[in-house]
Amino acid sequence: MRRARVLVDGAPAWGTVEDGEIRLDGGGSVGWEDAAFLAPAEPTKIIAVHLTYRSRLEEYRAKTPPEPSYFMKPPTTLNGHRGELRRPSGTRFLNYEGEIAVIVGREMKGVRPEDAHAYVAGFAPANDVGLHDFRHADRGSMLRVKGQDGFLPLGPVMVTADEWTPDAGFRLTTRVNGEVVQRADQDDLIWDYRYQLADLCRTITLSPGDIVLTGTPANSRPMDVGDTVEVEVEGLPALSSTVVEWDVDLTGPGDQPETSANTLHVALAIPEDEAERRVAAGEAD
Repeated sequence: MRRARVLVDGAPAWGTVEDGEIRLDGGGSVGWEDAAFLAPAEPTKIIAVHLTYRSRLEEYRAKTPPEPSYFMKPPTTLNGHRGELRRPSGTRFLNYEGEIAVIVGREMKGVRPEDAHAYVAGFAPANDVGLHDFRHADRGSMLRVKGQDGFLPLGPVMVTADEWTPDAGFRLTTRVNGEVVQRADQDDLIWDYRYQLADLCRTITLSPGDIVLTGTPANSRPMDVGDTVEVEVEGLPALSSTVVEWDVDLTGPGDQPETSANTLHVALAIPEDEAERRVAAGEAD
């Protein structure tokens, strides 16, 4: 089953995709091309993982961590299929990160990895967008980098766990303006979704609708205004977003955007010593 959440007469509505239409739970239908898509989940929390793909570790010349580590994104980061990604004026390093999102179907606490799939509602492509001009400001929390409004396109639909699962293998592809920029499969992944769910629910209760983002492979890079970014997981409908300029004044209290050595290291995968040299030499721009 493919479940969609769309805007109908100004209010969110759930429906099931059938024959190119979204048959609304409350009656009536909306055509796929005419639909105003919302993210197909209503989470109490969104949890993302730092490094789970070997290719990304190799790109950063990093050692494999003994266990995964996580951060949180606010629910206000959610963005629907065909939505806009706003890059604040004066910033440069708005990166895509194609991922597989897991949407929890029933409460999880103390669930073992081998039992985790039974608690999953479904899966969807996701783009874990980050604005690395704020990399210096978060002290590791990722709040300003990853937590801004609209920084999690998800969808277009949730494909239920009885129809699709990554257990049998998967192919994840990210495209910018039609060009492939990321590609990975199950052999690149260190910790799968079952492990991550079981790890998290040892100490954090996962509630129905909660989202776990399972990581991105190598080659996350900045997007430009006007770019169309697609995340596709084979077997799931592709997710699309467009980058727009956001004419906003960010001056005021708090850290301001800047190009730090950590910005260059993470956003462009430049070695840390080279990133530090460029910033010290005034070559960051």
